[in-house]
Amino acid sequence: MNHNVETVTSKTDTLLVSLGVILAVAGVLGFSLLTDLAIGLRLAVLAGGIGLGALVAWFSPSGKRLIAYAGQSWDELRRVVWPTRKETLNTTGIVMVFVFIMALFLFLIDRIIEWGLYDFLLRLNF
Repeated sequence: MNHNVETVTSKTDTLLVSLGVILAVAGVLGFSLLTDLAIGLRLAVLAGGIGLGALVAWFSPSGKRLIAYAGQSWDELRRVVWPTRKETLNTTGIVMVFVFIMALFLFLIDRIIEWGLYDFLLRLNF
């Protein structure tokens, strides 16, 4: 496992990521503002802006770290042992029963407090 943490960013990294964000936002704004054009052209502007923004950000050091992180996450996800259908249903049933019991308990406590405040304390003559 690689536990090295890299936090150093350069000016070119910041510039590339900023340029990528600006291109993606320009694509979204172009799609929103060019309402008089055909929908196909508007979608091309949207896809082009987001695609160019992602491509520019991809080649930045931060983008490369993000890609490496995504790859490591995918590898970790493949190692997960998922529960069987029976285990999932049993666990869900246990949670539902617990929630019902807690709701009943809180309802009873609420009624006891209500009786104590409204029916008992407020009817006392001081």
